[in-house]
Amino acid sequence: MVGTNAIRGSRVGSGPMGESERGESAPRFFVSYWCGNGHETRPSFASGDEVEVPEVWDCPTCGMPAGQDRDNPPRPPRTEPYKTHLAYVKERRSDTDGAALLDEALDAMRARGIGGGPGA
Repeated sequence: MVGTNAIRGSRVGSGPMGESERGESAPRFFVSYWCGNGHETRPSFASGDEVEVPEVWDCPTCGMPAGQDRDNPPRPPRTEPYKTHLAYVKERRSDTDGAALLDEALDAMRARGIGGGPGA
C-alpha cells in the first residue's frame, strides 16, 4: 500500500449506527399524495405547529403533480409549444403593419444610397 492515503478499517458511509450514537430523530408524520397516473407517494414531514404541508407534490415515479385527494388528483400543467421569434412578432403585428414597416425601412435605405431598389 505504497502512496495511498487510505485509513485501514474504514469505508465510505461508515459511521455511528443507531439512535444511541446519532441522537433521537425528530417526530415525523407521513402524508399521502396521488398523481393522475395512480401512483402514491408518502413524503414525511417534521411534526410541529408551524409545519406547512404543501397541497401539491411532484410524483417521483412519473413527474406529474400529485395531490392529497385520491379521487381528484391535480391536472398536469399545460405546456405551451415552443414559439419562434417570428411567431411572437406575428402576434404583435398584422401583415399590413409588417408591409408598412418594410416599405419604410427600404425607403430609408434607398435615401442613404444602400440597395438599388426593385430591378436594380
